[in-house]
Amino acid sequence: MTMTLKPSSSLCEPRWATPRNPARETAGTMAALVAQQMGHPLMPWQQHVVDVALEMEDGRPAYREVIVTVPRQNGKTILMLAVMLQRALGWSEPQRILYSAQTGNDARKKLVEDWVPVLEPRRTRLHIRRILRGMGNESVEFLGGARIVLLASSEDSGHGKTIDLAMHDEIFADIDNRREQATTPAMNTRPAAQMWLTSTMGTDASIFLNAKVARGREASTRGGRTAYFEWSAPKDADIDDPATWRSCMPALGWTIDESVIQAARETLPEGEFRRAYLNQQTTSDERIISAVQWEAVQDERTAPKDPIVLGFDVAPDRSAASVAASDGETVEVMECRPGVGWATDRVVELARKWGAPVALDPAAAAGSFMRDLTDRGVTVVEVAGRDLVQACGSFYDRVVNHLLKIVPHPDLDLAVAGAVRRSVQDAWAWNRKSSDVDITPLVASTLAIWVAGAGAPEPQVFAY
Repeated sequence: MTMTLKPSSSLCEPRWATPRNPARETAGTMAALVAQQMGHPLMPWQQHVVDVALEMEDGRPAYREVIVTVPRQNGKTILMLAVMLQRALGWSEPQRILYSAQTGNDARKKLVEDWVPVLEPRRTRLHIRRILRGMGNESVEFLGGARIVLLASSEDSGHGKTIDLAMHDEIFADIDNRREQATTPAMNTRPAAQMWLTSTMGTDASIFLNAKVARGREASTRGGRTAYFEWSAPKDADIDDPATWRSCMPALGWTIDESVIQAARETLPEGEFRRAYLNQQTTSDERIISAVQWEAVQDERTAPKDPIVLGFDVAPDRSAASVAASDGETVEVMECRPGVGWATDRVVELARKWGAPVALDPAAAAGSFMRDLTDRGVTVVEVAGRDLVQACGSFYDRVVNHLLKIVPHPDLDLAVAGAVRRSVQDAWAWNRKSSDVDITPLVASTLAIWVAGAGAPEPQVFAY
């Protein structure tokens, strides 16, 4: 049975927003038409954003920068896609459009899992020439020559080509401005270029986002070349009152039912509920491992030494996998890549290079690799059940007590920042399914350090 939601009769007003200038024409109308063509008509909040953000002045966007922060699951994906399609279809000159997420793997998942199902059935009406899904070549190409491509999150990945629209998503995860810096130089020669920055709120460690929020709030009242939109609840609002939810969730009653929010309130930690559903900045202390604790064990001058143990983990949906190495004192992520097609060969290569056993959780997705690895001569060590729980606790203890050295790695940083835990009787383990980020680098590191000598009992070696 399909549930029919009843939208509120009044618009969920943003707490901060750049006002509409009625003297200017807007391309927001075309963005709305494109959204209808996609089969996803814009909700009032989305229409408000595009009407203002796509105002035109002297034949170019009036705003060079657009910042949108809204609670999770409120329709940000459709908003971004409508804006990108408007840019691809609404300009006489072919446009180069880049999309980025917190990691390259997250960007690829957005294209393959969220965009392709919407775009593929409507290729003709949206003038799409082809959609490429190959690893490293993901893009949407249009008959007029425009392209939507993915941007790798590195400091120089946007250099060398002009960019007309840069769409940077989930900037709460950014610990620096590398994504902005990757695209800004390529936009300097494009007077009609526009950069969008979208995200749910982060923590006090989300330095880049927090600076943008502060500047955006100011810009929303004084004008300029930045358009800013924020839907959030005040810190002193009653988080259990549905009226609070309705005041800051613009999709509530449109695509989200109140019962879903009620369930989230009952199951999520308060800090995560505030951040994800009320769009409130929380503190980094709500991380399992705080930013200060994590920074204290970073050591780029060291590396694991023989003998080492490899840890291997695979995401539940097999969208990514990671390999880490440890000598019992130092941990280094050796590989963190999208997909799993590369994994067996790379794990075998590393295991042979160091003569190292490979630790994995046989009950998780990595367990499906056990036969292939052992058939190729790799020693596989099971870390499951109570051992896995103890491994997670040991990793935490060694970090917070400065008993471990971590070779810096951006994917591991992101995994630690976004990891959540699941209760296991009187202890806990990393939660692969509920974490908002890919935590395979963290799980692989945990397994490697445990078996390498962080207090693990004599491991049971798996063999067929």
